Amino acid sequence: MNHITKAVRSPVAFSVLAGVVIGGLFLVGTGADPVAAYGAVLSGSLGADGIGATLTTLTSVLGLALALAVPLRAGLINLGGDGQLVLGGMAAAVTGLYSPLPAPLTVVLALLAGMAAGAGYAALAALCENRFGVPLLVSSLLLSYPAASLASWLARYPLKEPGSSLPQTRQLPDGVALPTFGSSTVTVGLLLVVLAAATYWFTDRRTAFGYEMRMTGLSSRFSAYAGVERGGLTLRLMAVSGALAGLVGAIGVLSFPYRFLDGSLTASGYTWTGLTAALLAGAAPVGTVLASFFFAVLQVGGLSMERTTEVPRELTQVLQAIVIVFLAARLRFPRLAREHDNERRNDRENDPESHRENNPVRQGELT
Repeated sequence: MNHITKAVRSPVAFSVLAGVVIGGLFLVGTGADPVAAYGAVLSGSLGADGIGATLTTLTSVLGLALALAVPLRAGLINLGGDGQLVLGGMAAAVTGLYSPLPAPLTVVLALLAGMAAGAGYAALAALCENRFGVPLLVSSLLLSYPAASLASWLARYPLKEPGSSLPQTRQLPDGVALPTFGSSTVTVGLLLVVLAAATYWFTDRRTAFGYEMRMTGLSSRFSAYAGVERGGLTLRLMAVSGALAGLVGAIGVLSFPYRFLDGSLTASGYTWTGLTAALLAGAAPVGTVLASFFFAVLQVGGLSMERTTEVPRELTQVLQAIVIVFLAARLRFPRLAREHDNERRNDRENDPESHRENNPVRQGELT
């Protein structure tokens, strides 16, 4: 019961509830029925017709949320998810098109190629910080642009499908695709992402490397004093982060339409949704999974809400923004209050006049 009470009173639960309430007020202000709108979100995303789309969206959102949560756990922010995602997808497409191996082995090789491409490119951003002093925030973000440009050039010229007006590669050979569950669009990629989440949880809670991650995130000075080498940790975390982002890109290419289509991997903004989920969860493994599912429901349910109630799906984006704003406020204000109380306490202890007033016995002895 104590754990349930703490969960309900946590900043995350408060932020989600505040976002839902304020979103409902917006709906009332526009003349819409908030109950009908939220009901459409839930039925459209979790109903029989929408659960498949929600799980498909969850595959990308959760994969990228994990990719960005891994370095965030150590206080590092990787803003290069788009570049690592695109390079992973292009590496998988090239491998799928030119591999001489049988189709099942080609699929495995394409997944590994996508992870390797993403890991290598993310490690490059870490090297820029370790060797040249370029902040990781800047290097990871700026490296996304040449990666996207290179992938776009490959899709438009050397690998372009002959006779097509779209900037896309040729379709992958028959059999070079991830298996799906029945007739749905949900692929085995979802299981791979869930396995990655379980691995992240085990590493975070049961290994020395996970302890180093958490301690560095709490206090980089303390971890350095304890012997954690910051440069090596940054390089390893960014490589893992890039590998996960590349895996999501490879899953996207090995799923329908089974080719690399320029802009399709980044058009949905899954990288930024994943970053939002990781921030909302504080990069905690279980929280990242739950936050990713929450945002996947909002994205898919928003389309159903727009169709059935004529409420624009942009409302779900407003909800995401409100949740993050309230979370930041809940995490910041209590800390400011504690810091203010500590400062006042230190001032009283260091002020001799205040000390005399609050200690009349010693004042009498001195006189």
